[in-house]
Parts: sequence; structure tokens; C-alpha cells
Amino acid sequence: MLGFGVTLLLLFGLSQFYGYIMKDQWNERSIAKEAAISRAGLVKITKAQKSVWDENSIYWVMTGKNQAGADMMVWVRFTTEGKIAEGDNAIYAEMLTNGTSENKITAIIESEMPDVTIERLLPGVYNGEYAWQLFYKKDDRYYYRFYRFADGTPIGEGYSLPNR
Repeated sequence: MLGFGVTLLLLFGLSQFYGYIMKDQWNERSIAKEAAISRAGLVKITKAQKSVWDENSIYWVMTGKNQAGADMMVWVRFTTEGKIAEGDNAIYAEMLTNGTSENKITAIIESEMPDVTIERLLPGVYNGEYAWQLFYKKDDRYYYRFYRFADGTPIGEGYSLPNR
């Protein structure tokens, strides 16, 4: 009986610790969702992804539908303090028909590089361009590569990560 009580206490403590650690992340996501709804016209959010490339490129990207039922993506830029950035480019919304969907960029990647394993693919911003960030594995080595959201073309040559 004492072991059961200790186990429950330990599980409760771990859940409280997890909540404490994730609180800022959840708060940022909620702020980004509210901004995408109130300032960009999303009425339904199907996916929320955080993209961080450097300290000037912290974004939450919301995928969802607008009032007319059209698919959209909304980029909400954040500061390192966890607040929405100010200025004209703090929130950017685009119809998916004007860009490259996740399915389409996946197909482009698979046709260009059939011998790689996609580890992670998420929308973000790279060198001031709205982009897809690809993290992939090829021959036991990891790489990053970026593709323009507008047309799915590669941006630069990408980056190779050092072997472990």
C-alpha cells in the first residue's frame, strides 16, 4: 500500500514538473492561435507547429481553414521573450493554393532525393523567405535543407550536420 502511494505521488510530481516546463510553450501556442484567428481570418486550426532557425526566426505556423473553407497557412513571428513580434511582417497569411502544401513538398522531396529518410518537415522562415524546413537522413548522416513555400524550389544548398 505504501508503494502504491509513493508511485502515485511520484506520478503527480512528474506531471506537475512537465506542466511547469511546457507552460511557456503552451502559452505561446495559444497566443499564436488567437492571433491567427483574430488577425488572419482562420476559423479552424488543424495544425500548429513551432519553427526556430535562429533568434530572429521564431515562428508558430498555423494551418487551417478560413471562413470560406479555403486552406490557409499563417506564420506568427515571436520574439525571444515569447511575445508576438511587432511590425508589418509579424503575421503573414497565405492561401495554400498560392503556395506549396505539405503533401506537394513531400512529393517534390521524394522525387528529387528518393534515397533519403525525412525525419522532420515543418513550415518556417529562412533568410526572410517563407519556407519548408526539411531535416533528413542520408547514408547515416543528417542534413537540413530549405524549400520556398511559394513554389517549392530549394533555397541554397542546405547544411550537413557533423557526424557524432
